[in-house]
Amino acid sequence: MSLPKVVAFGGGHGLSATLRALKRLTDQLTAVVTVADDGGSSGRLRQEFDCLPPGDLRMALAALTGDNPEGRLWADVLQTRFTGQGPLAGHAVGNLLIYALWQRDPDPVKGLDQVGRLVDAQGRVLPMSSLPLVISAEVACLDEANPDQITRVVGQEHVATTPGEVLSIAVEPVNPPACREAVASILEADFLVFGPGSWFTSVVPHLLVPELAEAILASDAHKICLLNLLPSDETRGFTPSRHIEILSDHCRDLKVQTVIADPSYAHSDPDLAGAVDAIGGKLVIAPVAMHDGTPRHDPFLVAAILALVMEL
Repeated sequence: MSLPKVVAFGGGHGLSATLRALKRLTDQLTAVVTVADDGGSSGRLRQEFDCLPPGDLRMALAALTGDNPEGRLWADVLQTRFTGQGPLAGHAVGNLLIYALWQRDPDPVKGLDQVGRLVDAQGRVLPMSSLPLVISAEVACLDEANPDQITRVVGQEHVATTPGEVLSIAVEPVNPPACREAVASILEADFLVFGPGSWFTSVVPHLLVPELAEAILASDAHKICLLNLLPSDETRGFTPSRHIEILSDHCRDLKVQTVIADPSYAHSDPDLAGAVDAIGGKLVIAPVAMHDGTPRHDPFLVAAILALVMEL
């Protein structure tokens, strides 16, 4: 039996958790990664060289390395950061490796594919756009004296850490070009997986790249949403059902067939089943959290529930 073709959308730790689960189910796996990071090592490289921010791409590649000593070694190498106080301090080795390959060839996909072969990645990593993007947000409640005032907050790092309530996001440039390989992978996929992760800065941005959104809506793939275990900083105080509504707010025609939620989060929101039904989906409540009490997804539990959903 041929294994399913799966595309996972996101960025950072959330996407990494999904990829660690999915690589146990299929070798036909593609990660489509946000390219709006402007903080840390990625932000410094982006500012100096006007390149795509490599950090989330690096994390996806590290998550896809093999579950063997060599794979774990390469994952550690990619994630290792330089210490000290010099100009390299804080830079991740994987970020510099990716950018070094981009210097040799301006096609970012070729460089990512080369790193993938080097580390024997169990899947492919692609940027969602061929251009570095800027995320902006409409935010309420930033001014206690004027809580109804709406403020525009610019930059992924600022949006992710704003103390206000994020109402919606946008990306700049408007109508950015999609990575053509990402579009092709979506149209060929059997399953599309959204989340978990920082909802406004990792999950929703994919829906704001027109060619990606069009491919997602045109795809016959079974669409799956894996909810967070807790709200992230940027969705502080939001219920699980509000996370579902945010997807609809930014792409009203989006239909999701399956939404997966951990019992600890799902049972806190009596409106969740209704919100899932409103986007045409079925709510699956199943334990997917680590047993140590930390708010992290267990890749083995996530893989088990995804295998059931995919009927593997």
